[in-house]
Amino acid sequence: MSDPTTLPSVWPDEFWVYAYGSLMWDPGFPYEEAMPGLIHGYHRSLCILSTIYRGTSEHPGLVMGLDRGGSCCGRAFRVASEHVEATVAYLDEREQVTKVYCPHFLETQLSDGRMVSAYTFVVRREHEQFAGTLSLEEQARLVAQGVGARGAAIDYLANAVEHIDALGIPDTQLHKVLKLARDFQSTAQNA
Repeated sequence: MSDPTTLPSVWPDEFWVYAYGSLMWDPGFPYEEAMPGLIHGYHRSLCILSTIYRGTSEHPGLVMGLDRGGSCCGRAFRVASEHVEATVAYLDEREQVTKVYCPHFLETQLSDGRMVSAYTFVVRREHEQFAGTLSLEEQARLVAQGVGARGAAIDYLANAVEHIDALGIPDTQLHKVLKLARDFQSTAQNA
């Protein structure tokens, strides 16, 4: 893992981006190649209170971050050298709105066996939006209530589950949270 203060002043010629949340289905930047990628030392977690994109300060949603421990399978995107600077600028603008994430390069094993260093964002545990470990019910309530500038947190989670399923990753916890969030919304609508 690279310390964020030591990010390179010159980007590598072969530049990869590692996606574990909304970047999996909506990267927003041009890429030459995409494939499943596995990282170790971090796991995908619904651990970030979303107060802009998928919620508000009054009614935060909940979105994913890479938190320490375990492993995570996501998607890796190779960016052509002429698009690297614009891609980094775009990703920093998109992901660093409240500075809840810290940019890192993480060793990523691609599905074809290659090992690459990929640019990604790890949660800052000391940040006020870090929710820590929540029960499934607490996660689901936040997901059910959150609506922000980029839409509903429940739609975000449904897209994540769909793309995780497409990668063949059995993440039953996210499936449980999504089901509970849908149940909470259904109960609220019928009340």
